[in-house]
Amino acid sequence: MPARHTSAQHTRERILSKAHRLFTRRGYHGTSMRRIAREAGVSLGNLYNHFRGKEALFTTVLFEFHPYHRILPALQAAQGDSPEALVRDAAARLVASLGGHPDFLNLMFVELVELNGRHMPKLFGTILPKLMSSLEPLARADSPQATASGRLRPIPPPLLFRAFIGLFFSYYITEMFLSRVPAEQQPQPGLETFVEIFLHGVLEPD
Repeated sequence: MPARHTSAQHTRERILSKAHRLFTRRGYHGTSMRRIAREAGVSLGNLYNHFRGKEALFTTVLFEFHPYHRILPALQAAQGDSPEALVRDAAARLVASLGGHPDFLNLMFVELVELNGRHMPKLFGTILPKLMSSLEPLARADSPQATASGRLRPIPPPLLFRAFIGLFFSYYITEMFLSRVPAEQQPQPGLETFVEIFLHGVLEPD
């Protein structure tokens, strides 16, 4: 029994890996269950034993390959004795953790464009509490005992988190586009400027 379970688990993981590759390269509608079965080296019937249909398989891929699996450990590992130091470290860790993985953007585009984002409410309901917990180090760094200056404005934590993640992803997406632009034509510096904008805005101080 344990051996069969292990074999079934390996088969499931292989199916998910091949399905992820196909969905991100060919899209949802351009990927058939027959093609996934062939790529995974299983019969079509065996594929349906693991997943009742293509949408169920795509939903599983979406949850298991979502970037929060990389983002959460990076945010939790961020260090700094002030909010500013913590934000800078967190941004650097996010870039390092997701660098070279454009596939997650392809997966999200498939969900948003081809499936009209219908799995997003369930996805965010699952991952948002976990990601919100990553703000706890920021609250500790903002305590009067930890820092006497550079305190956070009284912004609701969900909005603070959305602003940070939104700014980071805008940086990441534009970096992907700019990677094809000659180096001498790219604006410099990149991430550091984004972090400065997040922390201090775009207006010169009085």
